[in-house]
Amino acid sequence: MITYYLFSSAFSITITPGVCLLSETAKEALLNGSVKIRVIRSGMYQQMTFVIKKVRLGNVEYKELFIDRLIDMSEINRIANEIGLPVEAQNGRAFPKGTSSQNFQDI
Repeated sequence: MITYYLFSSAFSITITPGVCLLSETAKEALLNGSVKIRVIRSGMYQQMTFVIKKVRLGNVEYKELFIDRLIDMSEINRIANEIGLPVEAQNGRAFPKGTSSQNFQDI
């Protein structure tokens, strides 16, 4: 849990990491174990099925969307930012902007 103090101690915002970043698609993926996402691949739009996978990175274990296909890194970054979950494809892994693996360990 992170608490931000704005200008004075009278105003504060408490944010639980990872919880406020989840979209409806991310919640659906976590409940069902998979989700279909529209992706640009080889210059064409395709519906790809991403599955939820548990990953251990150092001392942190977290869940991410995973697909065993080659997808352009710009598309992986776009999906991670839109969905709000880490995304891993065959050629790389991306986290939503401003987050790391520690933000998703409690999901």
